[in-house]
Amino acid sequence: MAQTETLDLARIAQSLRRRIVTMSHRGRTPHLGSSLSCTDILAVAYFASLRLDPANPSDPARDRFILSKGHAAPALYAALAERGFFPLADLDRFNADGGVLAEHPPPNIVPGVEAATGSLGHGLPIGVGMALAGRLQQRDFRVFVVLSDGECNEGSVWEAAMFAAGQRLDRIIAIVDYNRWQATGRSEEIMALAPLAKKWEAFGWTAHDVDGHDHGALRELLRRVPDGSGRPVAVIAHTVKGKGVSFMEDDNNWHYRIPNEVEYAAAIAELSA
Repeated sequence: MAQTETLDLARIAQSLRRRIVTMSHRGRTPHLGSSLSCTDILAVAYFASLRLDPANPSDPARDRFILSKGHAAPALYAALAERGFFPLADLDRFNADGGVLAEHPPPNIVPGVEAATGSLGHGLPIGVGMALAGRLQQRDFRVFVVLSDGECNEGSVWEAAMFAAGQRLDRIIAIVDYNRWQATGRSEEIMALAPLAKKWEAFGWTAHDVDGHDHGALRELLRRVPDGSGRPVAVIAHTVKGKGVSFMEDDNNWHYRIPNEVEYAAAIAELSA
């Protein structure tokens, strides 16, 4: 696919955010702040980086994308629908009886969802397995995995990181949505994550710090995988929880809160300005 211009990515990201807020409000589901923090990452991945065809979602040559932080499923569903994997109207039945879009993403329900996620720490090991399978099958697809910073508390993440580096799986990229919040507090108050990029480097990865809301910078990093180093790539995307809605930004109450009618209207007004 042709690379989408940065201006278009900004428009797409705003559209995704409106859909995410609407899904949370209608579906009465939490994790809104976590979905909004990774929206720009998904916009760049799906509209300017991933090699895929919505009309052929099972193409063996496709790039793979795993949203390991499965609680941010509304962001994934919005991106898949906007990209044409399934009708936008399906978003209206998110978390509804009889609908196909569950609160956490299951596989084999809608096109484009590569793995069931939500139990944190599983997405990267699955992605590493896919990358290894691609090498064994002599295919050149890439594997993108988006993790939360809180997910980096999990030992399975680092076991997978060591294996990927040891096998020199240079076609996998881990993107950490580093919004500095976990369910019950600041990430640094719960686990000593910083300096996170250096930790990934110590595990044998090439690591980059980037503004996770800068579409141009994200696009440049994601298009350079593999980067010629023979190493897997980690992108530490510094983000803001609740990004795009002023009264939600960096407020961890929106990890679990659901917008009421007044808050919903105010959020959509901001995202439509």
